[in-house]
Amino acid sequence: MKLGTLDDLYLMHLRDVHSAEKQLVKALPRMAKAATNPQLKAAFDEHLEITASQRDRVESILEALGRGLGRHKCEAMEGLVAEGQELMETDADPDVLDAGLIVAAQKIEHYEIASYGGLRTFARLLGRERDAKVLQAILDEEQEADQRLTDLAERMVNE
Repeated sequence: MKLGTLDDLYLMHLRDVHSAEKQLVKALPRMAKAATNPQLKAAFDEHLEITASQRDRVESILEALGRGLGRHKCEAMEGLVAEGQELMETDADPDVLDAGLIVAAQKIEHYEIASYGGLRTFARLLGRERDAKVLQAILDEEQEADQRLTDLAERMVNE
């Protein structure tokens, strides 16, 4: 894909985050299954629903652009998911595994926060205020998920 304009860059990053969300929809059930802390399991299960909604909202933005979803694969998310999978395949104490899952999930959240923050800014610069509002809502959800993980880590898992 040639990147000659901000529109091109916006499209590329929308496709990237769409791929990331698709990958995360597949990874979150595995993370929930591996978690032993009931509240951590619940956090992963709840974020699965939110992630599916985020994927759908990004898909709607892409469809409105009339440029299609493309076949882009987010390699960053692929790496983050693989790192989490590697952790889940280790012989770890359950509490240590839960702490590691939180770190893996927060790495994912931080990637998404950076992605959605950039996309929201691009949308504003391109005069796509409707997109910017949707992207800001998703960004807020990602920040809330990150904070929930921090709270779980600090209040119970890391003890």
